Amino acid sequence: MGQHDTAVAAKPPRIYAVLLSVLGLIMAGGGLWLVLLGGSYYYLAAGIALVASGVFLWRGQMRGAYLYGLVLAATVLWALWEVGLDGWGLMPRLLAPVILGLWLLLPRTRRGLSVLLIAGMGLTSMPDAVAAGEEWPVYGGDKASTRYTTLDQLTPENVNELEEVWSYRTGRGKNSGGGLQVTPLMVNDTLYLCTPLNEIVALDPETGEEKWYFDPEIAKPLPRSCRGVTYFEVPGGVGSCAKRIITATTDARLLAVDADTGKACQNFGDGGATDLSIGMGELRTGYYYITSPPTLIRGNVVLGGWVSDNQYVGEPSGVIRAYNATTGAFAWAWDLGNPGYYGIPPEGETYTRGTPNSWAPASVDEELGLIYMPMGNATPDYWGAHRSAESDQYASSIVALNGETGEPVWSFQTVHHDVWDYDVGSPPTLIDLEIDGEIVPALLQPTKQGQIYLLDRRTGEPLADVEEKPVPQGAAAGDYLSPTQPFSVGMPDFENKRLTEANMWGLTPLDQLYCRIKFRLARYEGPFTPPGERPSITYPGYMGGMEWGGVSVDPTRNLMVVNWTRFPNYTRLVPRAEADAMGVKAADEGISGVGKPAAQEGTPYAAESGGFLSFLGVPCTSPPYGLLTLVDLNTREIVWERPLGTAQDLGPMGIPSNLPIEMGVPNIGGSVTTRSGLIFIASAMEHAFHAIDIKTGDTLWKGRLPAAGHATPMTYISPSSGRQFVVTAAGGHFALGGVMGGKMSDHIVAFARPVKD
Repeated sequence: MGQHDTAVAAKPPRIYAVLLSVLGLIMAGGGLWLVLLGGSYYYLAAGIALVASGVFLWRGQMRGAYLYGLVLAATVLWALWEVGLDGWGLMPRLLAPVILGLWLLLPRTRRGLSVLLIAGMGLTSMPDAVAAGEEWPVYGGDKASTRYTTLDQLTPENVNELEEVWSYRTGRGKNSGGGLQVTPLMVNDTLYLCTPLNEIVALDPETGEEKWYFDPEIAKPLPRSCRGVTYFEVPGGVGSCAKRIITATTDARLLAVDADTGKACQNFGDGGATDLSIGMGELRTGYYYITSPPTLIRGNVVLGGWVSDNQYVGEPSGVIRAYNATTGAFAWAWDLGNPGYYGIPPEGETYTRGTPNSWAPASVDEELGLIYMPMGNATPDYWGAHRSAESDQYASSIVALNGETGEPVWSFQTVHHDVWDYDVGSPPTLIDLEIDGEIVPALLQPTKQGQIYLLDRRTGEPLADVEEKPVPQGAAAGDYLSPTQPFSVGMPDFENKRLTEANMWGLTPLDQLYCRIKFRLARYEGPFTPPGERPSITYPGYMGGMEWGGVSVDPTRNLMVVNWTRFPNYTRLVPRAEADAMGVKAADEGISGVGKPAAQEGTPYAAESGGFLSFLGVPCTSPPYGLLTLVDLNTREIVWERPLGTAQDLGPMGIPSNLPIEMGVPNIGGSVTTRSGLIFIASAMEHAFHAIDIKTGDTLWKGRLPAAGHATPMTYISPSSGRQFVVTAAGGHFALGGVMGGKMSDHIVAFARPVKD
């Protein structure tokens, strides 16, 4: 047949040759740019070879097939050299080239083999206090935020019998786009929860039927996160509101309603509400509200507040306040900008504006009389020369306050002069540990930067070594940086390795090339690379590490369960003149501006910060993105670690892949640990609820959810049937929905074993 052998005699259509040439031109052009940036030569060489292969195939010459075979062989060797046998790392390097090769060389079996190869690649890329009793009376299971239960009806042997018993929808046809992240309480024979619109709902714990519903009648409802409510029994109280539910609203009110009827407590504040705007000064709509449940200590409810990120200098104060849980009367305020004064500001004055806030759940040691507040950052996040000495002292810290007076007892800072949005978003977990033969009251503080600090909760002194290490310098114009940052070297390291170009990922060689170019264009010098006018990479990003789900512990075995995320941010400071030309202004309703320029008015820069993504909307770094880790707190070593969540509900441009491959996906939410040896967790961007063996990390049961369960589950014994239930919210997440897909919902879903005849 001369120059035309049988492999090319049945040659593919010329469109295939054109496709190869076009792909080659794109790869060669992008590859040349990457080489000029100091990156890999592979894409330039492979692109040129693909163009040549396409030209030969257009002419019907067998050398085109031979050349493609050489490119494929070289690609395999290069991929193995870069990432070894890491299946996820090999996928973007080999999957598309192999499929193209199959189409070229095996025309009769193209479609079938391509499908098999996709499935095969997926399979080969799988990487290796007082506990709650029958009720769940507090957001974290107990005031220590252990998320541990002594219930043991559900065991590793029978948990596979779980089935959905009921579901309840909170939306009532309204926009609840803030995301359903609530952990219900089960107390007083009733399930209590709040919605993103601050409505309060009481449900029958056996059937999920609504007992009562309370509408706070907010004049301008803003759907925002409401993660829980607080239950309080008035000491010696009888009659109406002796038992009450306390929560706060997006229009700055503290509410109390009767736990039995849902009616407003007329003897609390002014007809059931206390005005939280007093002393705050100007409060633009949506700039200040409460996302976490108020925390009870010594008869007071203590609350911080969420303050909009990155809008302007001098946003609402981050003041922490306490109110009498019986009367709603003001008790004290800790305004870090006015040390030593714990009252309401005199008329005409306000709490210090722009100070660090505390939006995450708090924890309490009643015996010590201390409440432990995780602190956020001063606004704005990414430039901080304007911050006061007091703000720099307490930002991104854990602060222990006297629960009766508000006086700070101690503080421990996790990030110095934070310009990375590394506010402490996780609740501290309290546990007693035996150290050097002594039982020590300890505190575990997870953080976004992947560090977990083990502290003496009496003094704030580290119980595990903390080392101040040098970090990259070179602040944005007019700002300054700390020369060192505190690393918790005495605890396991949760992803503080340094990224390289070889860590860049994608679904195809083209979007991986795009990510490599973005990586080379950015400034990245490891952890705490500062933001600037040149794009920078922050790893871990502001989603963690660990987020507001925190950790759970088994205090009887001194085990800690950590779910965490490996996901970088891509940040650029936008000079003010450029931002003004773009029309960037502070948001009207407190929108944080994630992924788009945020104004940061009053500083020299606006800020662009969002996930480090390819043009297909998938992360630029390789999986796993979410992991679950068990740590032995006696030895402070990792027992096991595994990916958390499959790719079933995710995919490029938001299209679900429907591939149940355990890749480990981004997760926000928490876990529950049981005495019987189970971990219950949803959290991941998979529409699934998991029961996991705490000894091995194996999944023992998985139930489907209508959306991802970005919340912390809870468990209880039903007063009606005596069955143990596990319940989770399944609402998705407004920010994570833009990362490889994800949808919003408004379901509360309950599971239990079937009733035996």
